[in-house]
Amino acid sequence: MEARRLMSQAMQPSLNRRISASATEWPWWRTTRQNRIILPWLILIHATALVGLILFPLPGWHVVLGAATIAWLGGIGTTVGYHRAIAHRALRPHPAVRAVLIFLAMFNGSGSPITWVASHRLHHANADTLDDVSSPALHGFWWAHLRWLWQVDSPPVERYCPDLDHFSYRIWHHLQPAILTLSYFGGLYFGLAAFFWLGAIRLVFSLHAQCFVNSVCHTEPNTPFGEDSSRNVRWLAVMHFFQGENWHRNHHARPGIACLGWAWHQPDVGYALIWVLEMMGLVSEVRRIRRVGA
Repeated sequence: MEARRLMSQAMQPSLNRRISASATEWPWWRTTRQNRIILPWLILIHATALVGLILFPLPGWHVVLGAATIAWLGGIGTTVGYHRAIAHRALRPHPAVRAVLIFLAMFNGSGSPITWVASHRLHHANADTLDDVSSPALHGFWWAHLRWLWQVDSPPVERYCPDLDHFSYRIWHHLQPAILTLSYFGGLYFGLAAFFWLGAIRLVFSLHAQCFVNSVCHTEPNTPFGEDSSRNVRWLAVMHFFQGENWHRNHHARPGIACLGWAWHQPDVGYALIWVLEMMGLVSEVRRIRRVGA
């Protein structure tokens, strides 16, 4: 009942969140006051990643494997923790598991849980309409992929995630600078090549993998403006390490269930992990598709 109430609130008209004409006509480098740190951060990690690729294009298999492992763990934090558990309540993780998932998501550059969840719930409440601040339907690919991150303020917490407005979630906002500093510099312990690959290169890869869900996964051809343009994008599964986020049409059709891949040819490692954690007693209340006649 509580989840239904929250979604009902989110579905109310949100004219105060509509992107103003002046905001979309800003130069790409202009930021809102609330998000003024995001663009410098993105420039920093992209510039550092470029230098790293020039200096260490082939850093060795152990460094690449380390970067891929951290990116995989961060993706799990985002898809299982932020997306399925917190935003949609498709499962209830043990508090310790939830804390680990939040840390992994933040270490991978996904931001604090309250900000991520508020933006995601707004997106579902207004998919591909004027009130969907991350849709490519109105303002194009690059707006949906990146620019909205620093040119649109976060949705109001009291409206989109009042259930998260308490200490156990708010504390992560204050921990974010320390976590990102560790994420960026932590690889230095293992050498200069690891600094670049475990830090900025991995962060840039993970950023664009996640942003493709907003941009590429909302480009279903011949979709009338104002209607849901979500689509499943098979090739994006590789960037997401087959964790399931690329099955975006499935998710929009049934956002409240834990499984994103609905067939054997739609791998969903995120759901497989949820199943394992459920068997271990570390998650509960997993919401699944109800089979007719079952």
